[in-house]
Amino acid sequence: MTTDLRMLAWVSGFTLLLWLPYILARLMTYGLVPTLAYRADKEPLPAWAERAKKAHYNAVENLAPFAALVLTAQLAGASNSTTATACIVYFWARVAHYLAYLSTIPYLRTLTFAISWVAMIVIFVQIMRPT
Repeated sequence: MTTDLRMLAWVSGFTLLLWLPYILARLMTYGLVPTLAYRADKEPLPAWAERAKKAHYNAVENLAPFAALVLTAQLAGASNSTTATACIVYFWARVAHYLAYLSTIPYLRTLTFAISWVAMIVIFVQIMRPT
């Protein structure tokens, strides 16, 4: 398996886990039955859990273009050391983005998002470059 595909798997696995903190917060705050019966859905979560939920949504929104780019690069034969590095950078930027979102460190959330976006642009450029 290429580094690009391995990192896609890691990004996907990481994204799969991001719902757990805010659901656990809802369970701890409102209890099992209200959470499972959807009665607690409209109730506010603790601020950190709301941020976790937003960070999860952002990760899901960005997973689709990242996956499309990685798979296109694989199919087009455009995967190389540059795309591999970009995939690694993307993964760690997304981990940092999640942590920055939760911790509310000024400017870090935006910076880590921008780094992950640039990593996707790098992959796109590798796909589109003339061969």
